Parts: sequence; C-alpha cells; structure tokens
Amino acid sequence: MKRLYIITGAAGHLAGTIIRYLRNTDCHIRGLILPSEKGEDDRQITYYRGDITKMESLEGIFSDFEFNEVIVIHVAGLVTIGDAAGPLLYDINVRGTENIIAQCMRHHVKRLVYISSVHAIPESDEKATISETEQFSKDAVTGAYAASKAEATQSVLKAVKSGLDAVVVHPSGIVGPYNDGSNHIVQLIRMCISGKLPAGVTGGYDFVDVRDVAKGCLQAADRGTKGSCYILSNRYFSVKELLECIRKTAGGRKKICLPVGLARTFVPLFEWVAKITHTRPLYTRYSLYTISSNGHFTHDKATAELGYHPRDMQVTIADTISWLKGQKVPLETR
Repeated sequence: MKRLYIITGAAGHLAGTIIRYLRNTDCHIRGLILPSEKGEDDRQITYYRGDITKMESLEGIFSDFEFNEVIVIHVAGLVTIGDAAGPLLYDINVRGTENIIAQCMRHHVKRLVYISSVHAIPESDEKATISETEQFSKDAVTGAYAASKAEATQSVLKAVKSGLDAVVVHPSGIVGPYNDGSNHIVQLIRMCISGKLPAGVTGGYDFVDVRDVAKGCLQAADRGTKGSCYILSNRYFSVKELLECIRKTAGGRKKICLPVGLARTFVPLFEWVAKITHTRPLYTRYSLYTISSNGHFTHDKATAELGYHPRDMQVTIADTISWLKGQKVPLETR
C-alpha cells in the first residue's frame, strides 16, 4: 500500500524541506497552501488551497484516500517574534490545530506529526538543560507565540488519549537554505552579508538546520512512540558565534555585539525604522527576551529513539549563504 503524506503549510520553509525529502521516496504527497500561495502539481504532489482556520476548506485534502496509508504532518502555523498576541495567532496556531486534529480523527489517519516548538516547553529556573515534558500550559511560558504553541500541543496530547495516533516534535531555532529571508535567522544572515546589519547582540539560543528538522519529522512519523514528544535541536550558539560562522564563509569585518539591555532601549527605534522602510524588525522585545533566556536543550531522546543527528552549524551557514546567492544546495552534507 503506497503511503500518502498530507503536509500543511506546504509553501513554508520547513514544510517545503520535508517535501524535498519526500520526493526521493515512493509516496504520494498532498500539500496544503493558502489561496494566495503558488504550488505546481506533478505526478507525485497535488496542492490543495485551503485555510486551517476554516474546517470546510480542509474537506478536499482529507478526501478520497481510503486505499492509502495516510500520514499528516501539521507544519502550518504563525511564527512571530512580535509582542502583541492578536486573534489571528490564536486562530491559526490553536484553532487551526484543533481543526486538523478533528479531520485526522474523523478520517482515521495512520499518524499525525505535530510541529510544536521548544518555546512551548516551560523554561527551567536555572540554566539547566531542558528536556521533554508531557504537560503543557499557556500560563507556564512567556510570550504569545509560546502560549499558542503550548495550548495547541496540549490539544494534540489530549486527542491521543481519545485514540488519535500522534507524536509531537519541538524544533529549536530553525535556520538553513531554501528560504530567502522570511525565516528570522535567515533574515539576520541576509542582512549580515549585505552589510545592512550594523551590530549583533549578546546572548544566544539553540539553532538547528531545517534539513535536520525535516528529517526528524519524517523519523518521528516512522519511529516515534504514540503520544511522545521529541526535541529536535542542535546546541546552544551565541549570536557572536553565528556571526563568526557567517564571517568565515562570506568574509568581512567582525561585528560588535551590543548588550541585550542596551538593545532593548533601541527597540522603539528599530520598530520605527522598520515601519518607514516597510521591513520587519529583527530585534523586538520578545526576540531579545528569547536570546537572553535559557536556550539549552537536549535532543538525546530523539537521537536514541528516532536516529536523529544534527549537522555542523558552519555547514548550515555556508549552505544558507550559497542559497541566498542563488546556488544549488544539496539536502545532505557531503
């Protein structure tokens, strides 16, 4: 029986990378994209236009597959480093996920892989390494985005108790090729190599290659234990380390890194400049909070149970820069 993968958010960075891997396998793919997004069908993939916040728009992609083994990878979500919550964030990340859960249960899919985030995991008080948890609460995390992912994750685990076969993966800060700058870390790299990044900031986080996360999602689909959560991380990198990785590949002068406290005082200026230049601010109160919070995660469980192994960050940065320069980049490191 040939396997059918349903990938939501198919026009996005991570989902698009998952599809790149699936194209090397004998399977059918259905990609869910928004009505405004583009997708070209071929013999292996069919794109469906819909909106996860509108249940009726999901009927097409969840129909006519009774002869296939169906795996749903729910990637679609709103990622924001802004401070304001807004109803759209909740509708997409929470209500949208609940709609996907309902469709999966109604059509008895083989497995749902939900793409959560490490931000959904409560931060430890100390700088101890953070591992998986089985309890999620919007009140235990900081920021609107984290709260929405925590609530959605809890909804998935609740559905498991009602019979749904689902696993949850928690990527850390995703970076890598196949994205032109909508990803926030790729935006930093683009600004850096174009000379538009005046300075970095102190602090850091756990950053991971999008290709490794994509493989981890597929490994979770095949090998993950029902109801389990898996952190898909790499290791902690300071912003200074990232900037040095960029400099080693692209050349240029070393960037100074401003203290986070000082950078916070300039947030209103960053937002004003972004507004008048019709761009997105790289440094916000929430992004500065994130890189000064505990960004130390362990992927030991994913390594032991899924066979997950992230690649070297210098390779990731070099491949990202190559992609931004219009060069072809392979899925696997040579």
